[in-house]
Amino acid sequence: MKTISSVVEQYIKKKPFLQSALAQGIINLTSLSRIVKPEIESELGKEIRNGAIVMALKRLSDDLEFRATHKILKVLKNIGEITVRSSLTDYTFLASDNILVQQAKLLEEINDNQDVFYTSSRGVNEINIVISNLMDKTVEQLFKNEKCTQKAEDLSSITVKLPAENVSVPGIYYFIFQRLAWEGIVLYEVISTTNEFTILVNDEQVDIAFKTIKDLKSL
Repeated sequence: MKTISSVVEQYIKKKPFLQSALAQGIINLTSLSRIVKPEIESELGKEIRNGAIVMALKRLSDDLEFRATHKILKVLKNIGEITVRSSLTDYTFLASDNILVQQAKLLEEINDNQDVFYTSSRGVNEINIVISNLMDKTVEQLFKNEKCTQKAEDLSSITVKLPAENVSVPGIYYFIFQRLAWEGIVLYEVISTTNEFTILVNDEQVDIAFKTIKDLKSL
């Protein structure tokens, strides 16, 4: 059974900016209740009093989940260096007994070339390689006996340095990726270490993806 509190909570959860403002106590709850009232009444199928919505909003503003949103924004304001790389190719190979040997040979090829971007990750059944496209022929020669399940070209990477406290605040990645999804940005890969993450996007979307992440610092 739907209640006023549950419907109001679902409404606010869909709007991170409201969620953050509630956590910081900077919204007039009476004014907000008037704005959301038509949608809440439509969802419940009956008329409700503004006071009931105000009470539901007050409970939400005191909730730990909403205070956590404020913590997320504090972390995002301290985002460090944002690095963009272009002209990348993304390869996905099925894991095999010999593929790590070929990866070692690839590392030897690129070890002395500081201009080459390279990163790799391994799942249970697949190995992913993201590399500067000037190395495409080398990759395809070294891995010619491996099963390539996907090759995506004309990609760019955005690497984001996060403050150390990101590991103790839940929801950081959810908040960032939600914003990217709202902008219709397709993520080819997500690669992370303890204090930074890298996303791989189409060259055509790299500018809006960069701006979306950069704007998180001013929320």
